[in-house]
Amino acid sequence: MNLEIRNFSTADCEPILAIINDSIENTSHNYDYFPKTLEEVQHNFQEKLQSGFPILVGTLEGKVCGFATYGKFRAKPGYNRTLEHTIYLNAEAQGKGLGTNLMKQLIGIAKSQGYHVMIAGMDSENTGSFRFHERLGFREVARIPEVAFKFNKWLTLVFMQLILDENK
Repeated sequence: MNLEIRNFSTADCEPILAIINDSIENTSHNYDYFPKTLEEVQHNFQEKLQSGFPILVGTLEGKVCGFATYGKFRAKPGYNRTLEHTIYLNAEAQGKGLGTNLMKQLIGIAKSQGYHVMIAGMDSENTGSFRFHERLGFREVARIPEVAFKFNKWLTLVFMQLILDENK
């Protein structure tokens, strides 16, 4: 099995769009209701790159199967050393180590850029994501019940945190 992680290129937008839209349309893991357009993904990723945020792409046998990135946690300057990350894999890539490798590289980049905390937000029913983040050292720090509504039910948001520079 040939897994590769590399930096994003604009040619990755279409397969990433498919991964994002599958999550929006078929899961409560993504609280968005409306599928994204190619232009929206291109614009969002261009803004991330211009802001100095990495976008890593994971491939399996040469096919784009996932991505990971991060951005600001909140807009106020007091949060400048805190990030919130995003990671998505298609079903084909799950359980093969690609997500772990993407996150380890993303965490390494965040540390090298001097960030202090990385936040993960997920739906409480996404137990796979919860366990995945626990294995990477994230710890649950908050649950916000019934903060979102999708597929005719109320959803609970879970925040997990990883302190990146524990020695400082």
